[in-house]
Amino acid sequence: MSNNEPKCHSCGGNSFVQAMDYINLRPVDKKMSIGSERIYTVCLDCGEVVSIKVKNPGKLVK
Repeated sequence: MSNNEPKCHSCGGNSFVQAMDYINLRPVDKKMSIGSERIYTVCLDCGEVVSIKVKNPGKLVK
């Protein structure tokens, strides 16, 4: 395994999948905003969520 491959901090696994939530993330003060999807990177060995990324962060400020 090279040093550039991601590694799970919980179990040491190196098999991951990306998944998205059903509900978009949106600004607290803009209830009618469409917002943006969250992309989760999940360890396939233990289920630990190793990262959460907003797909379109610009949609949170419009």
